[in-house]
Amino acid sequence: MTKILAFTSPAQGHLYPVAPVLAELVSRGHEVTVLTLPDSEQALAQFGLTVRALPPALARDTLHDWATTARIPALRAALRALIERIPEEIQALRGAIIAERPEALLIDLTAPGAQILAAASGLPWASWASTLLPIPSRDVPPFGPGLRPRADLLGRIRDNTLQWFLTRRWNEVLPQLNHMRQYYGLDQLDNAVDYLRQPPLLLNFTAPPFDYPRGDWPLSVHQIGPGLWAPEAEPPAWLADIDRPIALVTCSTEFQDDGRLAQTAMDALADSEFCTIVTTGAVDPETLTVPPNARAESFVPHQLILDRADVVVTHGGLGITQKALAAGVPVCVVPFGRGQSEVARRVVTNEAGTWVSAKRLTPATLRAGIDKAMTLRAGAARVAAGFAAAGGTLRGAELLERHFAGHPIGHGIWSGTTPTHSSHPYPTNEVAPQITRGEPDPIILPPNDSPPSEDRYWTTWQRRDR
Repeated sequence: MTKILAFTSPAQGHLYPVAPVLAELVSRGHEVTVLTLPDSEQALAQFGLTVRALPPALARDTLHDWATTARIPALRAALRALIERIPEEIQALRGAIIAERPEALLIDLTAPGAQILAAASGLPWASWASTLLPIPSRDVPPFGPGLRPRADLLGRIRDNTLQWFLTRRWNEVLPQLNHMRQYYGLDQLDNAVDYLRQPPLLLNFTAPPFDYPRGDWPLSVHQIGPGLWAPEAEPPAWLADIDRPIALVTCSTEFQDDGRLAQTAMDALADSEFCTIVTTGAVDPETLTVPPNARAESFVPHQLILDRADVVVTHGGLGITQKALAAGVPVCVVPFGRGQSEVARRVVTNEAGTWVSAKRLTPATLRAGIDKAMTLRAGAARVAAGFAAAGGTLRGAELLERHFAGHPIGHGIWSGTTPTHSSHPYPTNEVAPQITRGEPDPIILPPNDSPPSEDRYWTTWQRRDR
């Protein structure tokens, strides 16, 4: 039996995918504590997990990338939000280690501060990612704008040029990241994006063919398929009364100012055979004009609707997109930011749905995208088959169990052993680190003095590719 401490970012979309894996570890006799969103105890009660709440400074949303439509400022906002949380993450994880005395750590990939302490702790540790991974690869375009994969010379020139540009943007936070790594005795990174390569084992909640295969990724990356779990819920009474085909429309649960997707979708389908069900997420449904054949709710569990849905219209969140495709339902994606263009590109590449630009969003363009998506059910079925073959919860738990026990783990495609940090290999049977309350607090992050950079290269490459 291993005592495991898990640390999540403050979002249900990061907690829910990994929750069944943690539950499977509990069923195998391990003891699991999860440091996560406050008020998660009820949702996780069925799993036998011990739940500790993140401190208020980490539980609140600090990502305001929705305030700009320009991609590079949004990328900067996201990176700086991650880096600014590092000291608080370290303090929170350190306190949990003192209280719980774990024998292994499982860290959300989007918690770089918790990763730093995990790597310095001497304990076996691993990570998971509920998002698509932006680890650079020669086999795919640079992550962000959702470019079409190209293997020709022009494609390689495009990809190399854009990757150089993006690496420079990532490296604007490199001094702060390395400052904290050095403070905890870890090697400096050459590039900020390399922090994604540090986990000795990384579970990624997606799988081919939806995500692209790569031949040059770290051997530590294992794609196990999407996390489909959500807390049990009773169907609303009105759902049983619907006797028409259903179009499910979703907005982001993390505010990104995408309410016009909800309104445009209802307008586009107002004269259709569909009953349009809109989950508005972070948008107030009272701000919408709802036609007779539609219903707008701030929240309805999507699993209650997907088995009856004919099409899903979505902002491109990876969670709802993969849930729809896992159910064999085609999607029409209207990305508004974050990694949503990459989600849309994978949907189109797999012929499992369509991509409608938010800049060209009108009832007519969206209706055309929905109509075309309805013809692509076969592509959605192929993606669903790939997800089912990826192993899911059982494979994730098995990989973690073997890793924490010190057994080598081969990649899903290649053979090999799980790497450890070159300067800090951990003994697999080491007891919990002697972290005490007398240890000095983490030092403050240095100011970010990186000069702003122009957005023109990014914009040019994206325009040429669309």
